Amino acid sequence: MSESEKKEEALPEPEAVVEEEVATPTEETVSEEIETEAVTEPEAAEGKAEEVEPEAEEEGKEEIEVVEEKFYTISLRHVWVVTPRGKRAPRAVRDVRAFVSRHMKAEEVAISNEINSAIWSRGINKPPRKITVRAVKDKEGKVIVYPAKAA
Repeated sequence: MSESEKKEEALPEPEAVVEEEVATPTEETVSEEIETEAVTEPEAAEGKAEEVEPEAEEEGKEEIEVVEEKFYTISLRHVWVVTPRGKRAPRAVRDVRAFVSRHMKAEEVAISNEINSAIWSRGINKPPRKITVRAVKDKEGKVIVYPAKAA
């Protein structure tokens, strides 16, 4: 025997190893899996339905615990005078955040989408001259700014 024949005999064929590792599903195993899934799905659906109802109730209860609520009319006139035309709306958002932070003594201030869209309603060049907001402070010290409701 030559050396090349000895090397071939010593090495296992890679195809045989691959065939052993990969198991192809047969029709019987697939049908058994489908039957077991069909049996467990209704049971799981019943269990999920019971779990979803309490979660939905909890979400309604997870409202913000208001510690302090104040209404402010914030003048944005300064934004018009100091800021270049193409940067007024972003500056107005920053000024609203700074004003509320200063007056509510909070470090973390979140601005609601309604306030943001009110500031950006006429584009980047022409934010409103003043805006009336409702600032709500929760027990953790976070302040959220909402538009003031017309009473």
